[in-house]
Amino acid sequence: SGVVQRIAVAPGDAVFEAATLIVLEEQQVDAGEIAAAAQIDLDVIRPDLAEVFTRHGYGFDENRPEAVARRHSRAKRTARENLAHLVDGDSFVEWGPLVVAAQRKRRSIEDLIEKTPGDGLIGGIGSVNGDLFPEGVRRSERDTQCVVVTYDYMVLAGTQGSQNHRKKDRLFELARDLELPVILFAEGGGGRPGDTDGIGVAGLDCLAFALWGELSGRVPLIGINGGYCFAGNAALLGCCDVIIATEDSNVGMGGPAMIEGGGLGIYRPDEVGPVSEQVANGVIDILVKDEAEAVEVAKRYLSYFQGPTKDWETHDQRRLRHIVPENRLRIYDVREVIDTMFDVDSVLELRKGFGLGMITAFARIEGRPVGVIANNPIHLAGAIDSDGADKASRFMQLCDAFNIPIVFLCDTPGIMVGPEAEKTALVRHASRMFVTGAGLDVPVCTIVLRKGYGLGAQAMAAGGFKSNLFTVSWPTGEFGGMGLEGAVKLGYRNELAAIDDPAERLETFEQMVARMYQVGKGVSMADHFEIDDVIDPVTSRNWIRTVLVSAPEPAHNAGKKRPNVDTW
Repeated sequence: SGVVQRIAVAPGDAVFEAATLIVLEEQQVDAGEIAAAAQIDLDVIRPDLAEVFTRHGYGFDENRPEAVARRHSRAKRTARENLAHLVDGDSFVEWGPLVVAAQRKRRSIEDLIEKTPGDGLIGGIGSVNGDLFPEGVRRSERDTQCVVVTYDYMVLAGTQGSQNHRKKDRLFELARDLELPVILFAEGGGGRPGDTDGIGVAGLDCLAFALWGELSGRVPLIGINGGYCFAGNAALLGCCDVIIATEDSNVGMGGPAMIEGGGLGIYRPDEVGPVSEQVANGVIDILVKDEAEAVEVAKRYLSYFQGPTKDWETHDQRRLRHIVPENRLRIYDVREVIDTMFDVDSVLELRKGFGLGMITAFARIEGRPVGVIANNPIHLAGAIDSDGADKASRFMQLCDAFNIPIVFLCDTPGIMVGPEAEKTALVRHASRMFVTGAGLDVPVCTIVLRKGYGLGAQAMAAGGFKSNLFTVSWPTGEFGGMGLEGAVKLGYRNELAAIDDPAERLETFEQMVARMYQVGKGVSMADHFEIDDVIDPVTSRNWIRTVLVSAPEPAHNAGKKRPNVDTW
């Protein structure tokens, strides 16, 4: 220890190795004085850190009261309110919050900092469903990590600017490299024409759409929309595996300005792609009331891709014995079968308003996630039409891409027929089920609830009753190469035509149908070993569980199992 006597260098001097800097006089110095001089106030915020805090603050809701008030006046939540609802606690880490719009040539930097925080996009990584998969249930903390990207409608109406695109590029690359699911809040007006700082012309060399499309089939992509979603925002939304939309949504590939600019008329935003159209045509998978419900549904959807849950309960399976009526001509609700067969409150149906003859849903058996594809006998008696085939085929791809086993619940008279059906390109659409089913390598099983006829029944078994791990029937099952009534009319046309008396002809017809039913009922199929068994409906869960626990764990290979999941 000592005291400085002389400083041997002056400001501006070049200092070389071994040069004398200071001269000390040795003497005792009180340790307390040294400690006091070195004491740091840990609560002091230095000016450089204060500047960082201030800059970040422009993106926080509490510092934008007027914009937040306008948002709330429309009964909408802010981007950060949705984000806070979605992620667990303070787990969210944000990328690029200090970015501003690329408009320095037309606006001051102060204005951009205040009015365009984040260039209208918030994105980062956070934990989702940590409460559903707490420590000890999930394999690792990584299982609940998720990339979240949300447009901020309070900044330039959620439009896509050049910096906004660069942020998406960065976030999509993170999702690819870390293999994390992505949840996208897509509300916004598409491309923004007002940026001035770029060196390009049209911006068509941006990477965001290619990077986003490349994620399809690699990681789950979940799209949420509330309000207006047009052009580029809609293109991103349309790439998602699932689209969850609020009742006030309007989704379209072009907004009013683009429509008018193309000479196609003048429309209000709410006239373009309303949910009344986009649910029925299959664009929207799940319709919800508001953004709060949308977030809850997104968390629930994501959970099927995060693994089994520890806690589950079952319905009384004896109810399954009574849902399908004994009278084969009486209708029933197959959704009641699904809700009863699978874990309590575990069923999430997709595209309910589209392809009404086919039901696709995620569910759980003893906490394990499965995909469910079921014929709906209330629509066309369960016959497979073009929309139903597309719906089932696309869902098969989705399950296969992420190793989710598939349970088919079959009740179909076959693939739809007739001149009107063929106008929908049915030959091509229905055939999707065969080529998609043949390419599956997840566990697949089929339970025939009632009708199992012709090509339609084979399509509900990934190509045939021996193309899956099991095909079993409930006691109400009935089978044939085509519907019984049609088979009798076609096969015994001459015999029936030879009967002059209409009453006698009808009686003979009904007797022939009854005989064919006896030949084609479940126990007859089972004793010919065309199916694996006729079972008590109560044991359906056990059959499914046996396959789930017996199947080997899918190998995790970096990259994709399928090139992509069809957007349609």
